[in-house]
Amino acid sequence: MTIPIYQADAFTDKLFGGNPAAVCPLDEWLPDATMQKIALENNLAETAFFVKNENGYLLRWFTPELEIDLCGHATLASAHILFTELGYEGDTICFDTVKAGTLVVKWDGDKYSMDFPSRPPFAADLPEGLVAVLGGKAPKEVLRNRDYVLIYDNEEDITGMTPDHSALAKINTLGVIVTAPGKHVDFVSRFFAPAAGVPEDPVTGSAHCNLIPYWAGKLGKNTLHAYQVSARHGELWCELKGDRVVMAGKAVTYLKGEIYIPAS
Repeated sequence: MTIPIYQADAFTDKLFGGNPAAVCPLDEWLPDATMQKIALENNLAETAFFVKNENGYLLRWFTPELEIDLCGHATLASAHILFTELGYEGDTICFDTVKAGTLVVKWDGDKYSMDFPSRPPFAADLPEGLVAVLGGKAPKEVLRNRDYVLIYDNEEDITGMTPDHSALAKINTLGVIVTAPGKHVDFVSRFFAPAAGVPEDPVTGSAHCNLIPYWAGKLGKNTLHAYQVSARHGELWCELKGDRVVMAGKAVTYLKGEIYIPAS
């Protein structure tokens, strides 16, 4: 059998920027093990799979190592492919997910706007060894939700980090977010998740579910502009709306083709 595959760069308007995600539209779910193998073969931070339902689409995301509970850039990429490649009509898509509820993506003619759950981080103890594997500078604040969130003084603290990814994979967490005020935007960040098979994720929507409520509180405003300062870079326009966050970004299509699945 064959299934279609697309790849799009999310949170950017420039090809080879932002965060690449694979997108596989399905008529029905493949076995979980097959979807995991496809994600491993793609070797991208996430591969998204979706199936049409009465509300819109059921959506799931896989890293090369595991199925994940929430992914922003692959959701944006999935919406982009539906709108630009698959003839989706209308300006709003609802994605139903198992662990993150319903995620709504709207096309406003310039950017895709995604409505996600807010996940404010709470105070936490610094895991033993984490500072050393990130490069040796201690954060000014340590928080956690699903991932650790480490707060630093300035953008150079973030861009100058050279983590030891092998050692970081041994820390008991899915991911580590590092963040600081930006020089030209409200805040910057990077995201490391080697335990999930993603040494550094170029642009991470789920991390901003933590970052938006934190920086909204710190800066005293609900509308924020953010950059993820990985090598590929990514730009997000953000808003805190009660217990939800809105993240807007752009996307470009890189690839479309077919995957050949052998008969079982």
